[in-house]
Amino acid sequence: MSRPAASADVFVAIADPTRRALLDHLRIGEQPVKQLAEPFAMSLPAISQHLQVLCEAGLVQMRKSGRQRLYRLNPEPLKEISDWIAHYEEFWQEKLALLGNYLEEN
Repeated sequence: MSRPAASADVFVAIADPTRRALLDHLRIGEQPVKQLAEPFAMSLPAISQHLQVLCEAGLVQMRKSGRQRLYRLNPEPLKEISDWIAHYEEFWQEKLALLGNYLEEN
């Protein structure tokens, strides 16, 4: 899988714990890259690369304000993941109900 195709995939983008943490930080609102990088033990270019992957997947949007690049969360692509997980949630609820019935009978 080529990098552009892989990084545009929401599932690939959130597979990395650093990128998930960046999404969590962006929940509070738009932030510059320097502020986003503070809690991480990595360089600004490394954080920028993670943000680029998130931008390519559509999870983060960037705008320039003077010399600063400000990033904000775009949660819409996460709906794809939520919809996918919903199928498994139904599956497990059914299995747990059957297990509960079995345990009550025995």
